[in-house]
This record gives sequence, C-alpha cells and structure tokens, in this order.
Amino acid sequence: MKTTTLSRAALLAALAAGAGAASAADVRVMCYQDGIECEVTSELAKRFEAQNPGTKIIVDTVPYKTIVEQLPVQLAAGQGPDIARVTDLGGLSKHYLDISANLKNRKYFDDNFGATAGWLRPSASDRGIYGFMSQLTMTGPYVNKTLFDQAKVALPGPKATWDDWADAVRKVSKATQTKAGMAWDRSGHRFAGPAISYGAKIFDAKGELVIDPGYRTAVTKFVGWHKDGTMLREVWAGSGGSTYADSIGEFVNGNVAMVLSGSWQINRLQKDVGTKFDWVAVPNPCGPAACSGIPGGAAWVALKTSKAPKETAAFLEFMASEQAYAEFTARTENIPAHAGLAKKGIDYGKALPGAKAALGAFSAGVANLSPVAFQFQGYRFNRAMMLPTVARVTQSVVGEMSVDEALNKINADMQDAVKQAQR
Repeated sequence: MKTTTLSRAALLAALAAGAGAASAADVRVMCYQDGIECEVTSELAKRFEAQNPGTKIIVDTVPYKTIVEQLPVQLAAGQGPDIARVTDLGGLSKHYLDISANLKNRKYFDDNFGATAGWLRPSASDRGIYGFMSQLTMTGPYVNKTLFDQAKVALPGPKATWDDWADAVRKVSKATQTKAGMAWDRSGHRFAGPAISYGAKIFDAKGELVIDPGYRTAVTKFVGWHKDGTMLREVWAGSGGSTYADSIGEFVNGNVAMVLSGSWQINRLQKDVGTKFDWVAVPNPCGPAACSGIPGGAAWVALKTSKAPKETAAFLEFMASEQAYAEFTARTENIPAHAGLAKKGIDYGKALPGAKAALGAFSAGVANLSPVAFQFQGYRFNRAMMLPTVARVTQSVVGEMSVDEALNKINADMQDAVKQAQR
C-alpha cells in the first residue's frame, strides 16, 4: 500500500510537471490584420507545431485599435503576449525581448533584416534582435479610376503636386456627385508624408522634434481642403482625440475619388472592391521639397512578458525563414522587408492584375522616399508628434481653434510627451 501511494504521488507530480511544461511551451501571439495576415500566420503556425511537438502557437486576432491602445497598457502593467504584431516600433521598444541568444542563425537576421533592425532597437548602440519586419510598407494614395473616367478628368502625372490632385478630385467630385474629392487616414503617420513633401524637416539640428514652416504649410493646406469641401470631413471630424480612423471604407463605398492610406490596404481593396470599380495606386504627390510617403510596416516582436522565450525565438525564426516569409508575403500581397527576397522578387501569382500593378507602384515609390521619412519612422518618440497632430488638427478642422492655435498646441503637447517618455 505504501509503495502504491508513493507511486500515485509520483504520478501526480509527473502529471503536474508535464502540465507545467506544456503551459510553458504555449506561445501566445497578438495579431491584427489589414487583410489576411493573421489567417496566414495561423496556417504557418500549424506547420511549425508539426515540426516542434510540444509547442502550441495561439494566434489571437484583434482589431488594430487594440494594438494601438490596449497593448501598451498591458505591457506597462507587466502583462501581455509572447509575440505581437506592432507598428509603434520605437515607442514600444522598452518592452521588447532580445531573442539573439536563442537564435540558431543570428547572421541570417543580420543579412536579411539588418536595414530595418534599428527600428526595433531601444538605442542606437544596441545590437539585439527583437524580432523583424513582417513586411515593408509605404504610405501613398489610391484613386478611383472609374470616377475619373466618368468625369472625363485625366489622372495627374507621376510628378503632380498635391495642389494638382486637389484640383483634379474637386472636378471629379462635382461631376460625379460624390461626397468629396479625397480623404486621408486619420493618422499622424499618414499626415507626415505630405508634411515632409511640403518641407517639414521634422527634426532640428539637435535631432529633436520641431514644428517648422513646412509642417505649418501642410496643416494649413489640410484644414483649408476640409473647409472648401475637397476633403471628406467624416474621417477626421468623425472621431475625437487621437483615435485612428482609416479612409478606405469611404473609398470602397465610392464616396471619394482619392484616399491617402498605404500599401498594406492592397489585399483589402482587392477583396472589398472586387468589380465595383477600377482602382489604381498612384505615386505620392509632390510638394516643393519632396514627393514622399513614409516607409514602415508591422513587425513581429518578442516581448519581455513571454514565459517561453526559447519557443518564442524558435517561432519567430521559423516565420523569418525564407520559405515561410516568401509565402506570407505572397499570400498577404505585401512588400518584403527581407533583403534576399527583395532581390529575388516575390511571385504574386494569385494576385489580380490591379493588385500586382499597385504592388509595383508602391515598390517603385520606395526610391522617392525622403531621408527624413526614414529618420522619422525609426525615431522612438515619433508618436509624440503624430498623436497631437491628429487631435489638434481635427480641432482646427471643426472650427474649435485656428491653425496657429492648433500648431501651438501640437508643439506644446509634443514637447510634454517627449519629456514624459524620457522619464
């Protein structure tokens, strides 16, 4: 009896240890998707699990708003997933987990993701590996070509200015009775491309954020376009504070002739527009200083809240592998951030002609990106400028304050946010 009792105790202890081991090998992934990114990730995760018995990958698909608003709060409280797909690359960097010690091939990451690795590092001197860009994106416009054809208005050329496009979409809107000519995503990130094109330097000589005459010009233009009906008010005026809102829904519904969004929307447009109308991606319009969008993208990052660092590193290494990365990029129709695959090219075989053309347009536009745009994307406190821009410019759009007052408020909010972040 004594032997049996001991055996049962040993068995219970073994079962408890086994349960603990299984739990430790669970890897929870917080994922948002513009198209089918989380669906593809879940399918690839099943393949990884088959190759790594005992590790369970749990992909939680959440709205983008959750990534922007709730994930930072969770991480600040010491809670969160093992991996997340994020876009606030520098702003969340203090929460990232260095996986380099658990990688089988560190050189592979350096060779293929070295150009954007700095975007994830908490300091310029840091050499850790915290994840990798799931894709390279670029902000830029989409145009409803069918509306232009119906209005008999020619599409402005590749070096056309924002003023040229504003004139064109006003004519289209009037001729086709659409709500407005264009809309931009309610996002300081999206706003930054035109601002840089209008001459915003973003940084002063010390490398600190600055609101300069170029930024003022962009805000003045943007507010003016809302007041004269060029810009659809609902996107920016429809929300308060710094809440994000995209413009693609209005575009899909045919309410505007042009939107400023980005390359990550290609798959969604292909799916949601279907045969309703013909759409095209066009080059970023020019200002006096540049014809720039903003580079960026979402990154898969490991987080310090992980209870399974080895398994987390293993899954990220699998997702970064050339085969898995090529499949993810082709199926989600994104621009690769993987140097080797960018050189080889991605076979977007299943993409419709419109999507292939759009991917080509965005890829070609990378060469026109301003150096300031790359610097801004990699700056860890860039949201200190982006969020106040959305909140204060909206207040000017709805008439609560003048452009000058909005700019002064952006500057004050920005300085305060940077000071708070540096504590």
